[in-house]
Amino acid sequence: MFVRFAAISYFCIAMKQGTILVADDNRNILTAVKVLLEDTFEHIVAVANPNNIPARLREDKPDVVLLDMNFKSGVNNGNEGLYWLRQIKKLRPQAQVVLFTAYADIELAVTGLKEGAADFVVKPFDNGKLLSVLTDAYRKTQSAKGAAGRRASRMLWGVSPRMLELKTMVEKVAATDANILITGENGTGKEVLANEIHRLSKRSGARLLPVDMGAISDTLFESELFGHVKGAFTDAKADKPGKFELADGGTLFLDEIGNLGYALQAKLLTALQRRSIVRVGGNELIPIDVRLVCATNRDLAQMVARGEFREDLLYRINTIQLHLPPLRERSEDIPALARLFLGRYADMYNRPEMDFTPAAERKMKALPWRGNIRELQHAVEKAVILSDGPLIDEDAISGETPVGGKPVEEAQTIDEMESRLIAKTIRDCGGNMSHVAARLGVTRQTLYNKIRKYGL
Repeated sequence: MFVRFAAISYFCIAMKQGTILVADDNRNILTAVKVLLEDTFEHIVAVANPNNIPARLREDKPDVVLLDMNFKSGVNNGNEGLYWLRQIKKLRPQAQVVLFTAYADIELAVTGLKEGAADFVVKPFDNGKLLSVLTDAYRKTQSAKGAAGRRASRMLWGVSPRMLELKTMVEKVAATDANILITGENGTGKEVLANEIHRLSKRSGARLLPVDMGAISDTLFESELFGHVKGAFTDAKADKPGKFELADGGTLFLDEIGNLGYALQAKLLTALQRRSIVRVGGNELIPIDVRLVCATNRDLAQMVARGEFREDLLYRINTIQLHLPPLRERSEDIPALARLFLGRYADMYNRPEMDFTPAAERKMKALPWRGNIRELQHAVEKAVILSDGPLIDEDAISGETPVGGKPVEEAQTIDEMESRLIAKTIRDCGGNMSHVAARLGVTRQTLYNKIRKYGL
């Protein structure tokens, strides 16, 4: 009976998914639980010392925590477990916590449940029971994520007239299935806006799948977007669905669409026109139902004029165009954005009650922020780390100033500004491309593509 129950539990999961943190000072139990869960959870993080819990919560972002109630030898009243339960709910409230104890204390179980625990498992544990409880806890986390994704917005619109006008437009078009092209400089928040459009759409219950077109090589384009069948090429050892299939019923976000090679643009256009794809090596037409949102920091109309981008594809992806203005053109929104990042990093680095001085706010509003919101975010994080007291003064705010003898406002094209920003970041990082990519917020492959593009 036990074997059948366990098998059913495994089957219900269908595939490994999610992250679980197991905290128990008994290493034999840690080993046994890891073996039990290895076919259920995609990532299993085990800690024997509860003091490591906060770091693991920040770095691994577990969906479920299996928490021992007693860590110290001779201390068996459960108080330590309740303490760490409170810490987990404070540091990662979206995680479901299952309490783990060797003592079937009903009062303690009730206390733990009142304090936010999802369930309670008594040692010695039954494998099937433990799997069932943890599976249910993971499902609760996913349900909560889905509900939160439909309710909560990551978009901070601000108060500038251009952003309020954009907000009105987004609210009108999000509910439709119209294809949308988002334009704007690097760091202006194009992916955040794409998420907001998806959140407000009738497809919000399905997934939004982002694809960095700048990071996909020409040889992998068809396999990544359309999938492949087993044996299509040397490493194709099994059928694999592409991004279009995975986003079926939801939204497909193609970032940096301007980096797509001209020959591949025709293949993308064909898929959009037919509303179907064929996997590499296959011959079956697979219908697709996706809402397409694209983004670029390049002038696609100019690229069309130069013969670098297909005009028919531009019309197909550009039913509605939304432009995100650079931060320097909406300086009235900078204080609100800065405080959003301040709250985030003050919590992350345990620096409560931090604030900006008026001088710091004036400096932030005056700086050009050529890296836009991404650069502002980096500057605030750095200020939180380096500031000694609760107030962040203007000296702690380090923003990029115009270089090359030409102010940013006089730059002729977005490409020119991007080229100068990349060149300066390479100099600042001493040529360390990993650091350059991290500072710019792009992948190394995207960085290399841009270096080739601008001849840097």
